[in-house]
Amino acid sequence: MNPETFQHLDKVIHEKGRMAIMSMLAASAELSFTELRDALRMTDGNVTTHIRTLQKAGYVAVAKSFQDKRPLTTCTLTAAGRKAFGAYVGLLEGIVKSAKRFEKNSKPIKSSKPSKTKRRKSNDHTNFALQS
Repeated sequence: MNPETFQHLDKVIHEKGRMAIMSMLAASAELSFTELRDALRMTDGNVTTHIRTLQKAGYVAVAKSFQDKRPLTTCTLTAAGRKAFGAYVGLLEGIVKSAKRFEKNSKPIKSSKPSKTKRRKSNDHTNFALQS
């Protein structure tokens, strides 16, 4: 496995909170801020910060509107976001396949079991230090 492969992982997407947001948006046409927050069990501040980072990268579009006289923030993946997420997932799949091939072709290492130590049985715990 080439260690340089890991350097190609998109650092914007790779953070687990942003990866979760990207995964959810990839599976949906759009999601509201509240749906993302509740599904991922994140705080408002965490979701906002991650969405801003994804938005600055051009991966997520945010629309603000009103529904039943209440503000509604919705998020969607942009075309660039879909492309970047697809490339990210493809790279991860390649890493996993490579690791499985390596695992399949490598011989298992025999583990050396620690030797069993015989312990003296004694009801007298006061001499514990002297018994070892």
